[in-house]
Amino acid sequence: MLMSTELAQEWQQAGVSASARTVRRRLLEDGLVSRRAAKKPLLSKKNIKDRLIFCRKYSEWTAEDWGKVIFSDEAPFRLFGASGKRLVRGRKGERYHQSCVMPTVKHPDTIHVWGCFSSKGVGSLTILPKNTAMNKEWYQNTLQQQLLPTIQQQFGEEQCIFQHDGAPCHKAKVITKWLGDQNVEILGPWPGNSPDLNPIENLWSILKRRVDKQKPTNSDKLQEVIMKEWVAISQDLAQKLIESMPSRIAEVLKKKGQHCKY
Repeated sequence: MLMSTELAQEWQQAGVSASARTVRRRLLEDGLVSRRAAKKPLLSKKNIKDRLIFCRKYSEWTAEDWGKVIFSDEAPFRLFGASGKRLVRGRKGERYHQSCVMPTVKHPDTIHVWGCFSSKGVGSLTILPKNTAMNKEWYQNTLQQQLLPTIQQQFGEEQCIFQHDGAPCHKAKVITKWLGDQNVEILGPWPGNSPDLNPIENLWSILKRRVDKQKPTNSDKLQEVIMKEWVAISQDLAQKLIESMPSRIAEVLKKKGQHCKY
């Protein structure tokens, strides 16, 4: 989308004399407001096709159906703020007061975690040890030690379905076979570049904001706060996120495979 100054230049080249201010006024009159662009993954034709296939497959599922799914994902947490931005409130002359400054370092520690949750609440969360690669061996060990206990705790003998995306270590043949041997049904196939279809992405955002508020000052404290805030997430919040799935599916279908608002 062109900025008002660029539009003014185009109008002038077309013989229409108008300032950028005039252009902005006309745009506002037509309900076109300026806002920060939403960041979403670039969708290829294959991504769009796969998203439509997935959403059509599950278009009839109710919130109750989605309540049988365990969603999972990996996420990074950075020391000194997950988002890198924070609003502060202070008096005039206090811009650089310690309480109004967000500390930065050139190479902040980054902690990678794996977690899962369902409508029954959050499941296991594990922190990836430093200098450990996210490969199929690590992933199988994580599923063995984290996923299976969560399934047992939340569903017992009741059938559930496991969701994970198409990361290489997730799609490895040894992982698919192992999940089959454990009688774990897999949701999907999951479409690429589709974080808007996974409610755990919203859970990560909420968790990162809560962790930021605690202002951890070192890697050990960051890990401690992540675990503390994870277990504090309510079952009600988890359920509400899961219940958004029919709306996500419907919106993607309505938009012919493009991003939904989530």
